[in-house]
Parts: sequence; C-alpha cells; structure tokens
Amino acid sequence: MPTMTTQRARTIPRTYSRHSREAVAVLGQLIRIHRIERAMSLEELATRAGISRDMLRRVEHGDPRCGIGLVFEAAAIVGVPLFESGRDALAARLAGQEEKLRLLPKAVRKPRSEVKDDF
Repeated sequence: MPTMTTQRARTIPRTYSRHSREAVAVLGQLIRIHRIERAMSLEELATRAGISRDMLRRVEHGDPRCGIGLVFEAAAIVGVPLFESGRDALAARLAGQEEKLRLLPKAVRKPRSEVKDDF
C-alpha cells in the first residue's frame, strides 16, 4: 500500500515597507506603555485578549505578522485610542465610510487598451 508523504507548504517571504514596520512598532510600543501604566502584567493582558504571552510579546515588539484583530483587541483593552477617542465617534465614522463605499463602484477595472488595427 503506498504511503502518502506530506509536503510542507513553502512560505513566500513577505516584505514590509519601512513606513509599515515603523507604524506597527509605534502601535506595539503604545500597547506596552499603556499596559505598564495600568500595572497589568504581560500574562494578564494576554489572558484578557485571548492570546499567548509569546504572541503579546510579538505585538509589543512590533512584529508585522501579527493579526490586526488581536493587535487592535490588545490596544482596546489597555486604552490605546484607535482612530477615534469615543465609541460614538467611531460608529459615526464607520457609518460614513459605509455610505461612501456604497457610492463607489464595486470593482476597479483597468481600461482595456484600444486595439490598433489600421495597417
């Protein structure tokens, strides 16, 4: 009977712009600063965010491979302001952007190049 061999999926190295790396590092540092100011341990915040301590360390050190949802959750727990300071302002902004998205085309297509068939 033939045995099935498993192949590891090859991962494609991902590069991030300097601006993106710096922005993620700033957010990670803000999370760490707010956590320390609130006298929360690494383990306490990780538990409240539903992630491991190692993942939280990666977030605080600005690892761009961390999921945006868990980064935002950690930031919200320690009080880092994201976009808007109040919930009502954030909800209003979200509603405004949804309205704008309804007005924009659903897809963006590049115009086809005109065929030059005159000989």
